[in-house]
Amino acid sequence: MAVSHTPVGFGAGTVGSMDRFDERFLHIDMDAFFVEVERQRDPTLIGLPVIVGGLGRRGVVASASYEARAVGVRSAMPIGEARRLCPQGRYLAPSHGVYGEKSREVFDVFRSFSPKVEGLSVDEAFLDISGLRLHFASPAAVGADLRRAVRERAGLPASVGISAVKFISKLASDAAKPDGLLVVPAGDELKFLHPMPVRRLWGVGEATHASLEALGVETVGELAAIPQGVLSKRLGPTLSLHLSNLAAAVDPRDVESSSGAKSISVEETYEIDISSEDEVEQALLRLCGRLSRRLHQAGRAGRTVNLKLRFGDFETISRSESFSGAIDVTPDLWDEARRLLGKVEIGRRGIRLLGIGVSGLVDTEEPRQLTMDSPERSIAAEAAEQVRERFGDDAVLPASLIADDTEERGDG
Repeated sequence: MAVSHTPVGFGAGTVGSMDRFDERFLHIDMDAFFVEVERQRDPTLIGLPVIVGGLGRRGVVASASYEARAVGVRSAMPIGEARRLCPQGRYLAPSHGVYGEKSREVFDVFRSFSPKVEGLSVDEAFLDISGLRLHFASPAAVGADLRRAVRERAGLPASVGISAVKFISKLASDAAKPDGLLVVPAGDELKFLHPMPVRRLWGVGEATHASLEALGVETVGELAAIPQGVLSKRLGPTLSLHLSNLAAAVDPRDVESSSGAKSISVEETYEIDISSEDEVEQALLRLCGRLSRRLHQAGRAGRTVNLKLRFGDFETISRSESFSGAIDVTPDLWDEARRLLGKVEIGRRGIRLLGIGVSGLVDTEEPRQLTMDSPERSIAAEAAEQVRERFGDDAVLPASLIADDTEERGDG
């Protein structure tokens, strides 16, 4: 499918559909975000293959320019493999504090268009643009103006996908890359979705893909033709229902903006299931740090901690605990998360997704019950959050994570 770098629609009848503003979900994704921020700082990198990531022997690629992607370099690839594929590339260690500042800048642009912004990471978000129907001629016009504003105010390229179905807007922004815009008109979702490889659906990992291949399924359309009962026998009821719904372009989710959110959470899906106790605890500790940063940015704390795990077979469980005081710093979150983790029987099952969140939110300015922790601990935690706010999530790390981190930070 050809994608224009000007506002476009997918299929026939685009203009009439867009005039009704049925396509209210907009997904925006910054193109090679870390690379483009580095190019702003050093214009000599423009046009060159640039790879940002850990430079040590265990480092991985965090972001690759499209020049590097053309020779096979991808995010999450071991840095050694990237050097083999692209020996002429420029390799840079991440500048996390700079990325955080630029992320806040682009999210300010997003929120200037709609108050309903759901951030997925530092460089991508969903927006509900239905409230703009009186201000723009069409959803495509919103997307074009948003991309232009990001370019003018933040100096960065971005790709936008727009659809009446939330997850399809994300697929559309992927199809629009780099630096493009794609609208999937309401009613044309299946025409856009069904030719895609089934791997594009969220939830189709290696094991699931192998099971679908055994059924002769290669595209989303072929998946949609498989009776749900047949899928259930092969994949289990939960995963089969999830995939059947996606293949039918069914996604009831709405945009959840953090400003009015009842909870704040972070989660991560792992390409390879994690299973050892050390792996799980370190992954959870990193998530607690990320959650603390989000709470700090929002000026919120929570009275209930929620733990979420999804296993390799797609079974999902959650545990939660409430208490009288509200917490927002990493050490307190980690204490509660570890206590909840102890209530889960993991056994030998691999974990494909791990999440931690808090609900029962209060403003951090509100008086909070004092804890029995030492004042030194609270002061240290607050100081660490202030350093992360300025220099990025990895500026201050728990001691248990430093060994892994230093191995990935080479000076090459």
